Amino acid sequence: MTSPRFPDDSLTVFFPMYNEEENVEGSVRKALEVLPGWVSNFEVLIVDDGSSDSTPQIADRLAQDHPQVRVVHHPVNQGYGAAVRTGIESAAMDLVFFTDGDLQFDLSELELLLDRIEDADVVCGYRLKRRDPLHRLLNAFLWNRLVRILLGLRIRDVNCAFKLFRRSVLANVGKLETDGAMLSTELMIKLQNKGARIREVGVHHYPRPAGEQTGANPGVVLKAFRELFAMSHRLRNEVR
Repeated sequence: MTSPRFPDDSLTVFFPMYNEEENVEGSVRKALEVLPGWVSNFEVLIVDDGSSDSTPQIADRLAQDHPQVRVVHHPVNQGYGAAVRTGIESAAMDLVFFTDGDLQFDLSELELLLDRIEDADVVCGYRLKRRDPLHRLLNAFLWNRLVRILLGLRIRDVNCAFKLFRRSVLANVGKLETDGAMLSTELMIKLQNKGARIREVGVHHYPRPAGEQTGANPGVVLKAFRELFAMSHRLRNEVR
């Protein structure tokens, strides 16, 4: 058997999921396929954000079948940010990685991030070419410009759900306050302001193979922009 490439590292991979019954098994099985080649100690964590389809049942079956798989259930849907926050709080290993459970990323490219974590606290993926509908591309462009202008965040693709962290730096972030799409921005601006060493790596992005996207819901988008302006106001008051 080939030795893992990063034998000294332990790794949590977690998937925030809401109504991903068509994708959850593929996501987890891909993780179980690639992770033994990289690290000897790992866990796969599914955060079920109050799904109303069969995602919870499939996740529980996977956890029963595979000792490396754990599931955390939200009793009701709390939003994407809350699911990411739960994953961060529940992670048990020294390195923590998360990606969405919709199979729009190739989990094999996590190896690119692991290659960079030795001299970093955080390695963020950025989408080389985003495979999303036009309205989502427009939202993303406006969002990235605004967070750079309002918050000074120097990340080219802040909402790219392909990020690797040292758990030790996550422990020093403090309380995360947002529940929705703003969570990644809040997390990254707090890490940047604390002097975390942040690296970026280009990764490929693919069309969603099944299921429906929820992030472009107008209510979700409006809430995120409200939280962005509120955080900008809060940060300006803190430096006065």
